Amino acid sequence: MVIVDRVVASPPDAVWAVLTDLEAWPRWGPSISRAALDSGGRYLVAGATGTVWAIGGVGVPFTVTDFDAGRRWAWSVGGVPATAHGAERAPGGCRVWFGVPWWAAPYTAVCAIALRRIDSLAATRR
Repeated sequence: MVIVDRVVASPPDAVWAVLTDLEAWPRWGPSISRAALDSGGRYLVAGATGTVWAIGGVGVPFTVTDFDAGRRWAWSVGGVPATAHGAERAPGGCRVWFGVPWWAAPYTAVCAIALRRIDSLAATRR
């Protein structure tokens, strides 16, 4: 995996709330227009399944494949392993990161934009 990260002033729980809130995904994910859980819930949990819609309206099923509450989650999208997401305490706040499969390394540019947006969104949840 290729890791892209950012240290933000918000605490890990505020960042985690942004990372797992499907209603927030379109606000921080440049490639996402909306997302929904099959359960109808709002927040990701271990083993969650749902659909994510890309900009342009294409919906693709997803499954949460790794989940450590408050720390990290990863998923497969359309049956393909995709990004991992994490938040961990760091001096001055929190290190928020994405892990991208090596074959999708150019996607780290999109993730860098998402990290800036997450920084802003998490600041409102402090």
